[in-house]
Amino acid sequence: MPTGAQAAVRPHHHSINFHSTFPRKQIYFVVILVHFLVYSCSAQFPGDSDVEAKALLKFKSSLTNAEAPLSNWDPATPPCSGERGNWLGVLCYNGYVWGLQLERMNLKGNIDVDALSPLRFMRAVSFMGNTFEGPMPDWKKVGAIKALYLSDNQFSGQIAVDAFRGMYSLKKVHLANNNFTGPLPTSLESPKLIELKLQHNHFTGTIPKISSDSLKELDLSNNQLEGPIPSGLNLMDPLAFAGNKALCGAPLSNACDPTLYPPPSSSSSSSSSPPPSLSSSKTPVALIIILILVGILLLLLVIFLLARFRKRGIDETPQLGKPITAAVDIEKAPPAPATVAEADTGGILAGGKKSDQHQPGKLSFVDERRHKFDLQDLMRASAEVLGSGNFGASYKAVLVDGEALVVKRFKQMNGIAREDFHEHMRRLGRLNHPNLLPLVAYLFRKEEKLLVFDFVNNGSLAALLHGKHSGVLNWVTRLKIIKGVAKGLVYLQNEVPTMTVPHGHLKSSNVLLDNEYNPLLMDYALHPVVNSTYVHNVLLAYKSPEYAQHGRISKKTDVWCLGTLILEILTGRYLSHATTTDLAAWINGIAGEEYSKVFDKDMEAGAVGSRNQMEKMLQIGISCCKEDADKRWDLEVAARQIDLVQLDD
Repeated sequence: MPTGAQAAVRPHHHSINFHSTFPRKQIYFVVILVHFLVYSCSAQFPGDSDVEAKALLKFKSSLTNAEAPLSNWDPATPPCSGERGNWLGVLCYNGYVWGLQLERMNLKGNIDVDALSPLRFMRAVSFMGNTFEGPMPDWKKVGAIKALYLSDNQFSGQIAVDAFRGMYSLKKVHLANNNFTGPLPTSLESPKLIELKLQHNHFTGTIPKISSDSLKELDLSNNQLEGPIPSGLNLMDPLAFAGNKALCGAPLSNACDPTLYPPPSSSSSSSSSPPPSLSSSKTPVALIIILILVGILLLLLVIFLLARFRKRGIDETPQLGKPITAAVDIEKAPPAPATVAEADTGGILAGGKKSDQHQPGKLSFVDERRHKFDLQDLMRASAEVLGSGNFGASYKAVLVDGEALVVKRFKQMNGIAREDFHEHMRRLGRLNHPNLLPLVAYLFRKEEKLLVFDFVNNGSLAALLHGKHSGVLNWVTRLKIIKGVAKGLVYLQNEVPTMTVPHGHLKSSNVLLDNEYNPLLMDYALHPVVNSTYVHNVLLAYKSPEYAQHGRISKKTDVWCLGTLILEILTGRYLSHATTTDLAAWINGIAGEEYSKVFDKDMEAGAVGSRNQMEKMLQIGISCCKEDADKRWDLEVAARQIDLVQLDD
């Protein structure tokens, strides 16, 4: 059963008890028929990838600078393949587009909400950290959204009073760090709302009676709000209202002036209420009528379904297989990233399917000294979707005691035997290096595997490198990252010498940064446990020139990935998704350009006196990216050359 925040965000379904009328088996049969009918209806209107692609491309065209960051939005490729998003920033679930995570890409232009309206399964939108301007888009046109993240932009103007009217599925609304003015919208009436972040704007007026039954996190700080805080919010953290000098009342320490804000009169409220006799007499009658009508409708539906299936000659109970589960549970798809959104209970496991009854799993810890938690602790944890890559979805799970973890689901590992998987995970658990993200625990299931890691607050190198890093990634920090990555790769090569590609999936999104911006490699050494039929689709090593040209990989394949990463770090260009041909053409073009046109401007700004060292590192990256693997440096040579690059000449 869901608990905590997960239970609070689920809708409450009221049903009539038929146990007194129908035997249990008939009830189960009716439920299965209803599920089957839902699936049949959805099958008549499939999630057409062509429709979704056209919708997304139309949306892209409304942006003024999306060609470079969204260059892989290729109409020849569907946006989704199962749960894998083929287009950057597109989050998928069972082949449908359920979210957009276009964060920190410096995007600007008009957000064409009309273009997004055909995406009928979209539940999450995150445009955080861009440079969008102007008024609030009309999100009512995609009213099924559960999570809306627009913080850290330049939106301005008043938000319409009815901006969220009818959006009853909203769970999270983040509009912080914009330039919104005027009163707070009164239409935030979703009964499922659990997070509302409106801090650092210019909102004025009083706080409306925001739906607070399920609200867990609220931040209205640093606005220009005034007047009494509604009683439904008086248990919130006082810091949620800081920076609004004219607010008063609990939970703040300053009481409201009764001459300015008189308390509601009990006599007037009682006189305006209807006589008890009227309300008490009308309510039961209305309730009985509603229940009768609902019962009649349900009975007619059951009769219709039974007649329909008898006519078709269906004598056996249909199986609730994966297609039916996908159609019924599409609302339970994890709503958005994380920084994105909160996942439903069970989302960490098979997208909401509770298969523990058939495969009772148990977490295995690779370090016995580690603080232990079990699978149920993960299921009860508040979860956020961090992303959906080639392997599968990643979640941030915060346990009850506050410990933050990352849980990664892998579905392309069902071709390995249990003992072989256990042995390889134990092998990974023995790895210990300051530039590797250590494995904490894992779970073996036949159809999917879970790997658990500690959560790293600074996120991935890709997010900082291609977002608003605001000078954080200066030359000193980038040099530290490159050196740490090289050391981690050398350690892997020495500790797992039998593997052809000790890492195999090195890219900027698989390099995390700790509090001191030291790099931590992740998704390493997974080649032996990935299904051979999928390995060329999911591992970056198989995008190397030697595989593209000769169908093979070698020890130098990781060097090619390292060189690509170095060039990405120095130039700020997103190279992880570049084809071998495009990358080779770009590298060859560097020789004909001045380096001042190549380096990332943010890195150059604080690198006075380090130009020679930056150029040396650029040459190292080029040497690691030689198309001919025989002419490419060995990893040890590349690591030594990297270590020779210093901060000053």
